[in-house]
Amino acid sequence: MLQKRSANKPLWPLYWSNSCCSHPRAAESIEEAGRRRIHEELHLECAVQFLYKFRYQASFGDLGSEHELCHVFFGYTNSEVIAHPEEVTEWRYITPDALTREIAADGDRFTPWLKMEWQRICDDYLDDILAGISCRD
Repeated sequence: MLQKRSANKPLWPLYWSNSCCSHPRAAESIEEAGRRRIHEELHLECAVQFLYKFRYQASFGDLGSEHELCHVFFGYTNSEVIAHPEEVTEWRYITPDALTREIAADGDRFTPWLKMEWQRICDDYLDDILAGISCRD
């Protein structure tokens, strides 16, 4: 599932990205923060499984930049998406092959971290995710 970031986002507004990014609160684990943000942004209950973590740094023109440590999780749900409008302007489900084609054809529509994540997921995890095999880095 992809979501298009709200126009109110200061960095990368209206860019397609992974569903949910978060920063943990005091005494909150990374996994708990992820589940919390999935609920806050999309009104979904979803068990998540850790894949890997990575660092990235990117600038958004002269408006600002990010330098973050990102933890990548995945999960499954059959629940109805109710997107929070301050976070998400659109959302959609997309097949892995279609996402790869869209990034190759017009990568400027996607956040820099999504493109980095997707490449690693394709290289190291996608076959196991699609086969329903547990993925642990």
